[in-house]
Amino acid sequence: MEYKTDIQIAREANKLPIQEIGAKLGISSDDLLPYGHDKAKVSQDFINSVQDRKDGKLILVTAINPTPAGEGKTTTTVGLGDGLNRIGKNACVCIREASLGPNFGMKGGAAGGGYAQIVPMEEMNLHFTGDFHAITSAHSLLSAMIDNHIYWGNALEIDTRRVVWRRVVDMNDRALRQITASLGGVSNGFPRETGFDITVASEVMAILCLSNNLQDLQKRLGDMIVAYRRDRTPVFARDIKADGAMTVLLKDAMQPNIVQTLENNPAFVHGGPFANIAHGCNSVIATTTALKLADYVVTEAGFGADLGAEKFMNIKCRKAGLAPSVVVCVATVRAMKMNGGVAKADLGPENVKAVQAGCPNLGRHIENLKSFGVPVVVAINHFVTDTDAEVQAIKDFVAEQGAEAILSRHWELGSEGSADLAKRVAEIADADEANFAPIYPDEMSLADKIQTICKNIYRADEALMDQKIRDQLKQWEDQGYGHLPVCMAKTQYSFSTDPTLRGAPVGHSVPVREVRLSAGAGFVVAVCGEIMTMPGLPRVPSAENIMLNDKGEVEGLF
Repeated sequence: MEYKTDIQIAREANKLPIQEIGAKLGISSDDLLPYGHDKAKVSQDFINSVQDRKDGKLILVTAINPTPAGEGKTTTTVGLGDGLNRIGKNACVCIREASLGPNFGMKGGAAGGGYAQIVPMEEMNLHFTGDFHAITSAHSLLSAMIDNHIYWGNALEIDTRRVVWRRVVDMNDRALRQITASLGGVSNGFPRETGFDITVASEVMAILCLSNNLQDLQKRLGDMIVAYRRDRTPVFARDIKADGAMTVLLKDAMQPNIVQTLENNPAFVHGGPFANIAHGCNSVIATTTALKLADYVVTEAGFGADLGAEKFMNIKCRKAGLAPSVVVCVATVRAMKMNGGVAKADLGPENVKAVQAGCPNLGRHIENLKSFGVPVVVAINHFVTDTDAEVQAIKDFVAEQGAEAILSRHWELGSEGSADLAKRVAEIADADEANFAPIYPDEMSLADKIQTICKNIYRADEALMDQKIRDQLKQWEDQGYGHLPVCMAKTQYSFSTDPTLRGAPVGHSVPVREVRLSAGAGFVVAVCGEIMTMPGLPRVPSAENIMLNDKGEVEGLF
């Protein structure tokens, strides 16, 4: 049987005007700022007006470590949201916006798949409402103002060797990772080394996604450390007097975007911090607004649960005062086989033993998620090649872990295929059995926070930190940053720092290569192993196959 591509399905969607979608959540057309007919921003005045309402139930969707076989975390998030609405619940979906870099690289779009998608798919995966461009512009303004300050006499006595603010562009471009700026003589300033990160790795992105309102946004922007003086004292963005103008550039980007699923249910799509560099969740303002408007809010965390869910719990929930009622961990038969040692080309034939051999990866994620005090359900995202025996092997394994696995066929059938999952998730959420708590307290030392995550979540013997890194962490503690959570930057493909080490490895160590202070966002980044803040394009980038067809429609995004 031949299945339609995601973009074919999205193009055939029967979309409702965005005003009708807003009305489902009680948002009047006056409180929507439309971008065309099928997307809009929700006004800050409306958001302010609903703050005294009771919160709905928060449902987190996460997954096993990603494999080339595909897991379908966003697809399951959308499918579960549609499923909850199908069984009569008032539910809303919250996901991140897509970055242009990965879209034109190898990842493809980020709006779900099959019959569990958010639309308009093409716009969401391209420029959408311009949020990422605004973030790039605000970041670039600060970059320009730093170099301009140095050019006009450097009154702040910035040590040009210690400018830590890099530049950003929303594209995978390895040639820009390390560059020399201000070449060409006296009129162009003082030559220095710098480089580019991808926009989603910008601290401005992380700040936009963690801020409660425009005042909070401006304060956090001002708190960013951009350089150091020769005596090692920090220079802040507010010292450059850039925070006000940056806030102006981000005024509209701060307002959450509302769109719809294929089944015309509301979805907030807002923000998109890098999931293995920053905290990888959609914006706090979108999630908290959705919780005031819907009885159930389904949101996702980036990559596997060891990265995404850990940061969602320890950073986003801690900072925003959120507490999930239930966690859904997505797994697939195909991914279990890959974790069990089967090559991607050989995933088709039934292989129950390989499924069983790969299940320890899932088991460890279940254990980790339970350690946050939240009930866990496993969603088996169904592929048409899965056999009953393979699905049963996962169900049996999960039952042994004291959890429940439910087969969900949302990719193929939409909400009809996710109704069983939705019923069970709603029951657990309504039971109010969650007793959520982050896995470390604010007052723990930064080094111990890193060790706690490495030992308790990655099951490493230890985090390896040399004296220079320990001294840097101690210095930040002395400066008043010791209460911050830590944000681990490591490969998403393994519990270890070796991306090829699948399954549930033990007996490994986590080398911490460097640490960075994101004083505005409010976390300390621990860079582990080989991790890039500016990805490169693959040998054959997706961009080679993206084009307009004869009707002027986008082809090749999926």
